[in-house]
Amino acid sequence: MGLLLCKWWMAMWLTMMHPFYASVTEITHNAAKKELEVSCRIFADDLENALKAQYDTHFDIIRPANRKQVEAYIAAYLSQHLTVNLDGRNIVLRFIGYKIEEDAVWSFLEATDVPAPKQVQVKNDVLYNRHPSQTNMIHVIVGGERKSIKLDNPNATAVLRF
Repeated sequence: MGLLLCKWWMAMWLTMMHPFYASVTEITHNAAKKELEVSCRIFADDLENALKAQYDTHFDIIRPANRKQVEAYIAAYLSQHLTVNLDGRNIVLRFIGYKIEEDAVWSFLEATDVPAPKQVQVKNDVLYNRHPSQTNMIHVIVGGERKSIKLDNPNATAVLRF
């Protein structure tokens, strides 16, 4: 029993010492509104550290003194690290805002006047420069059909056909 407990404790300790790094991005085409709706979930501490390093600044992403400034940092970061191309056309995503949920930041973006695509190309290298083991999950929903792909650093581009 002691050996089993020791092995369990060692596994738990190693897990805490080597956390996983992952984000989840969901891209949904809303046919009724002809909009592309994007949500991106990133661990708050990882995103905060990436923004602080990139913009050489200090803030608390969960309780910001200047929320508008933090939103500007997140919007700029995502515009550099998350891009969407539909049927060969680059789509400009407009940052709507963010919310904190438990230990994560949910960021919301949208594009208007977007017809239903047959091909969606996503480039997502969020946190790749910070974490060599970063994984970014991508879920794309078009016409009610959901397709998913996992991008492991350094692979940053996925193409999904509908």
